[in-house]
Amino acid sequence: MFELMFCSMFTILPDYLYRRYGQGKRIGKEINLFSVWYELRWGLTGCFILTVSLITIIFYFHPSTTTVSSFFRTVTILPQTAGRVTEVYVQTNDDVKAGDPIFRLDDATQRTAVETAKRRIAEVDASIAVSASELDAATGSLDQAIGALEQAEDELARQLNLQARNPDVVAGREIDRLQNLVESRQGAVDAAAANEKAVQTRIDVLYPAQKASAEAALAQAQAELDKTLVTAGVSGTVQQFQLQVGDYVSALLRPAGILIPEEFDHGVFIAGFGQLAGQVIKPGMITEVACQTSPFNIVPMVVTSVQPVIASGQFRPSDRLLDTQEQARPGTLTVHMEPIFAGQADPIPPGSACVANAYTSNHDRLSDPSLGTFHRIALHVVDTVGIVHAILLRSQVVLLPVRTLVFSGGH
Repeated sequence: MFELMFCSMFTILPDYLYRRYGQGKRIGKEINLFSVWYELRWGLTGCFILTVSLITIIFYFHPSTTTVSSFFRTVTILPQTAGRVTEVYVQTNDDVKAGDPIFRLDDATQRTAVETAKRRIAEVDASIAVSASELDAATGSLDQAIGALEQAEDELARQLNLQARNPDVVAGREIDRLQNLVESRQGAVDAAAANEKAVQTRIDVLYPAQKASAEAALAQAQAELDKTLVTAGVSGTVQQFQLQVGDYVSALLRPAGILIPEEFDHGVFIAGFGQLAGQVIKPGMITEVACQTSPFNIVPMVVTSVQPVIASGQFRPSDRLLDTQEQARPGTLTVHMEPIFAGQADPIPPGSACVANAYTSNHDRLSDPSLGTFHRIALHVVDTVGIVHAILLRSQVVLLPVRTLVFSGGH
């Protein structure tokens, strides 16, 4: 409507003034409801063409969108294991810090597993102590066997010495008996040494391995026990938390609530512009944003980045061929914006519904001396008509409370 009124000042009004004062035709006489379409045909045609051209220029070079918001992430409060709630430490709207407990699940089974693992470690320690005593006994047995072997060897050597001096003094059977005795006691020494080595191996290898396994089982049981205490992963505010003692929660069936982190990209707005604006919107472009949660407030912003792809074109490989005709909507161009001046967007709560205008600036191009006259005039026109879009945004902001509270029933 504003564009139509503006264009009529340069088309319909001059045509009417010429008809009135140049040709003497008056409204209600020569110019009436039936003849106005013929008498002011030039003005009406020029107004239509100029209005369409102006609207096209404005909305192409200065695009706008009504899908603007400041997104924020949420963290779902979920246990790592399913169970029944035994204790609840927070309520809705409570502020928590990272690591603060939120609720606890029934941990009787996990505590039993931890106690069993601790008992297993104590059992291995007791086995090591017993094996130390067995090692002392095996060492004593080895020393005793070595002593007996040495005694038998000395007796055999003495008898052999006597036989060498006088063969008739010592019988051959006695020599054979002593040799067998030496071999038998040598076997006893080998058995005692093997027993000592076996005990030492149990102490050095078997029991440490068993203790390491028991400690690993204890760590696993402790980890399962720790899962029963659900803590805050980040600092934030607890929302939609209505958990009660006795409730059953599960990571798959029922989450406990939502945690809104304190730290997020505050002041970063994401807008979805039409695909026709793909050649116009560039990083560094100036924009203006107005939100319903902050009426009568227009925040100047700058485009920081433009998403290089359009979300509607994504696909996931499956057993069906992709048919582009199935795309219901063409998708929008995702643009990231930030306030030019720090803190201006702080009064706007994240998630607010906003509108945005983007303005093309040809200031740098106009400084090029090689531009032609008509090209320079066209760039000036493009920059100038941006004020029309700015006026429209401000009129929408002024009328927003009236349109929302009066004509929309307060919704």
